[in-house]
Amino acid sequence: MTNRINQKLKEDKKLLSIYFTAGYPNLNDTASIIQNLETSGVDIIEIGLPFSDPLADGPTIQASSTQALKNGMTTKILFNQLKDIRKSVNIPLIIMGYFNPMLQYGVEAFCKKCQETGIDGLIIPDLPVDVYHDEYKSTFKKYGLINVFLITPQTSDERIRYIDSISNGFIYIVSSASTTGAQSGFGEEQTNYFKRIADMNLNNPQIVGFGISNNETFMQATKYAKGAIIGSAFIKYITNNGIKTIDEFTQTIIN
Repeated sequence: MTNRINQKLKEDKKLLSIYFTAGYPNLNDTASIIQNLETSGVDIIEIGLPFSDPLADGPTIQASSTQALKNGMTTKILFNQLKDIRKSVNIPLIIMGYFNPMLQYGVEAFCKKCQETGIDGLIIPDLPVDVYHDEYKSTFKKYGLINVFLITPQTSDERIRYIDSISNGFIYIVSSASTTGAQSGFGEEQTNYFKRIADMNLNNPQIVGFGISNNETFMQATKYAKGAIIGSAFIKYITNNGIKTIDEFTQTIIN
């Protein structure tokens, strides 16, 4: 069976992926947010597993993680919240989180639970590519999970080609060397970087994350890439507006 991520990547359109933190704003909002995002036209959803020391996250996502942990979110609760999600949601679901909670849960047990729940892939910013390749790739494959790797402007061409060679979904292009957060637009340096990656003709499509917050930055990011990921701007939106009007947010990005 083809992974939902691979099916989605074949569609003839620019993809919008939305990241949110599980258990935020309220502990039991997770399933409702996912359902609302799908009906609002989002293509892929990244479910953030909150962690107490999120290295790659900017202040908005860090604050949502802190609140989600205060709300009582745990790995076990997340899987419980998602156990019936595939009865109502068809688009790809990716868990984005740090490796420590997965290690604590047990990597194989975590992957097995992902498969049972209908999770299609994982993004683990602090799991080194080589460690994944040597120790965990076979486990991910066993449970049909795609592991998505991040590249930054500092990643060498050689390293990018290595990541491409062991990837089987998409490559996450981090737009800048900083942490996540919304920007007003991308400068020439970032645009050149997106173009440089596109010109490498990699086997896996690329999706850009970090700094995308509106239609303008979405269009800039997807000029050379297959799609773009929005996190901080969406979390700010649900912080201010709640989770009932998610489609209003999505429409401002894709129209």
